[in-house]
Amino acid sequence: VALNFMNFEAAGSAVTYDSNSFAPDSASTATSIATGFKTYSGSINVDETGTIEYETIAEKVHEQLGWKVGVISSVSLDHATPAAYYAKSESRNEYYNIALQGVTGTTLDFLGGGTFLQPDGDGTQDNLFTLAEENGFTVVDTAEEYAALSSESGRTLAINPTIAEDSAMLYEIDRIRHAAEGEESMSLADMVKAGITVLDNEEEGFFLMTEGGKIDWSCHANDAKTSIMDTIALSDAVQVAIDFAAEHPEETLIIVTADHETGGMTIGFATTAYDTHFNYLENQTISWVQFDDVINELRANEATFEDALAEIEKYYGLTTTEGQDLTLTEAEIESLQAAFELSMLPAEERVLGDEEALLYGGYEPLSMAVCHIINNKAGLSFTSYAHTGLQIPVYAMGVGADNFAGLYDNTDIFTKTMAAMGLQADA
Repeated sequence: VALNFMNFEAAGSAVTYDSNSFAPDSASTATSIATGFKTYSGSINVDETGTIEYETIAEKVHEQLGWKVGVISSVSLDHATPAAYYAKSESRNEYYNIALQGVTGTTLDFLGGGTFLQPDGDGTQDNLFTLAEENGFTVVDTAEEYAALSSESGRTLAINPTIAEDSAMLYEIDRIRHAAEGEESMSLADMVKAGITVLDNEEEGFFLMTEGGKIDWSCHANDAKTSIMDTIALSDAVQVAIDFAAEHPEETLIIVTADHETGGMTIGFATTAYDTHFNYLENQTISWVQFDDVINELRANEATFEDALAEIEKYYGLTTTEGQDLTLTEAEIESLQAAFELSMLPAEERVLGDEEALLYGGYEPLSMAVCHIINNKAGLSFTSYAHTGLQIPVYAMGVGADNFAGLYDNTDIFTKTMAAMGLQADA
């Protein structure tokens, strides 16, 4: 079944290399899409010297067209990709200063999704939420406040009511499980609905960048099911835009792309030959990061390997019962045992050599061992815990969509988007 954006009228492909790497990071690649310029990995909207600042597409549409501007991300709002649409920094790690530019600047009308990594900076700096309110933002973070949003709401800082690790939204796989248990959390689609509600206006128009940032995070961790679920969550968010476009077909352009590829996921694994068993992934109901929490409890309770196997079967369906689709082989049990023994040690006591670095990539050993086993049984595998240099797809529908067909540089995404809005790239 194709995701909705795979049926868009135009499809293209972009190369992602930056000024110093064929496997670039989010800061430089988002800069290319937001400004049309290459730069070094780690830099946001500045040149390779860090001294020349680039004007972003968000600034251009705000200043030249008078459009409202929104930025949404499922990860922290000061992360590299959302930051590329409202900030300039020689280092993507200047989280407080990046967020400061967003909440005290004039470009953004809507900023939503996760929250801030350093709301108080180093502890002596002004609180970002206080500064946002002083700059005309209304902070919303409850279901009731979201329900009250309208086109008259004005500048809005929208924090998801449920915040997970690293100031981000929940992974979709965890959000669904929590919802089944009676807990409420807003999806990425819900955030886009809120953003469009605030930004939509009769006078001019609006520009909205939405990032499914946890797709990247789950691919870093080689968690195929979690990345698939967050990709579906992105597709659900795109559907909100598609529904809006259906009411405004002559004035809407929707672009779906990535700033880079992560993990190098491949369909096909040696032990399954030409077969795939994607239905096996339906047994997984938890993300790697929340399974880390399960492992923490096992460690605290001085659990046995049998205790761990019970949790693995509960959340992944992998079993020692003979004759099942997900029956663990002797070699798989051995790999789980080795990972379990490492995970039961405090992090500072673990001895990790080159082999362990390749096996676990710096993540919780047992979580990674489980992910790799269920991935491989399904006929999937990853090549890296980091970014790759693969080309990324670009899908487009609406005004100017035809320009996005073909193969081109990621800086051309900026140029083509500018042209669709009637703006010159060098304006």
